[in-house]
Amino acid sequence: MKSNEISLYKVSSKGKYGYIDKTGRLVILCKYDLASNFHEGLAIVEKSRKCGYIDKTGREIVPCKYDDACDFSEGLAMVEKNDKRGYIDKTGREVIPCKYDDAFDFHEGLAIVEKNGKRGYIDKTGREVIPCKYADAWDFQEGLALVVKNGKRVYIDKTGREVAPFIYDDKLW
Repeated sequence: MKSNEISLYKVSSKGKYGYIDKTGRLVILCKYDLASNFHEGLAIVEKSRKCGYIDKTGREIVPCKYDDACDFSEGLAMVEKNDKRGYIDKTGREVIPCKYDDAFDFHEGLAIVEKNGKRGYIDKTGREVIPCKYADAWDFQEGLALVVKNGKRVYIDKTGREVAPFIYDDKLW
């Protein structure tokens, strides 16, 4: 954490959530039904069963209009509308439309997405880098990801090229 960055801590009062600073001073009023910790400068808040994001001043950056939301990861956050998932940036702009059945955090510039029961990978522009053709998929780590294809586990690189079969009982990460 940068030395000039403000630390805020989630608190609840009368069933509502807000935030205090390290001195215990209430900085953001307890008015949210749910609230998360801050990640990449923003926190998820929920009002009337809809999710949005606030900054550390309490300013609503993204209105509470999503059915579900996740923390920001590599500058983007997964959001859900009408049972479909996509991604927004820190201004609230929908960068990748809510069209996926499932979607996960970005790792090494790629995120796992699911369509019709199959998983693949997209980049931060929404381009499908590796098609949704796998029964299961894991995050990239050091340039490789484990996927399940035709009932077998195999490692792929960021182009989708198979680089090594997985020959162990369990994945290592």
